Amino acid sequence: MNYIQHNKELDGALYKPEAPVIFTKADSALLKDGKPFFVPDWSEQVDYETELVVRICRLGKGIPVRFAHRYYDAVTVGIDFTARDWQRTARSKGLPWEICKGFDGSAVIGQWVDKEKFRSVQSLRFRLDINGQTVQEGCASDMLYTVDELVSYISQFFTLKTGDLLYTGTPVGVGPVHVGDHLEGWIEDRKLLEFNCK
Repeated sequence: MNYIQHNKELDGALYKPEAPVIFTKADSALLKDGKPFFVPDWSEQVDYETELVVRICRLGKGIPVRFAHRYYDAVTVGIDFTARDWQRTARSKGLPWEICKGFDGSAVIGQWVDKEKFRSVQSLRFRLDINGQTVQEGCASDMLYTVDELVSYISQFFTLKTGDLLYTGTPVGVGPVHVGDHLEGWIEDRKLLEFNCK
């Protein structure tokens, strides 16, 4: 819920949440090294959500926004796979999102790039191509809450630990994946993510 146009495509209205919308994923959700994503047979619609991801590099709790940049050292592109039918049910009943967001393999992660390689994390452009066609594009400058604001906010409730990964929200353009799809994720001109759906 960190990009206003995505909020419109999800809920039919442009709005900024009063606070960042946070959920967690278990470590079994992590999918890396180009391994295939197996589309679960228990969901009728699994959507890709392309996101800028930062890697936490030190222990932190109650981090002020002005110091938040010290707590992450690398950036990549990731996919937050969402079982959309299960999410609709959970949202309508006020239930948690762990099943629709945190199932095995639902957190795909690309290769890391040191954040110092870029002028500013908050100006990065990223995109997802499926079968050679660009399906989603975003720019970190369009975030409703910046990376530093997210780090600060989350650290009020959760102690951030070295190696934690922070997915920062998806822009407009989410959609379903299918068996046989080939996905490629980019930051600027760097292809950092590539895998197949099976």
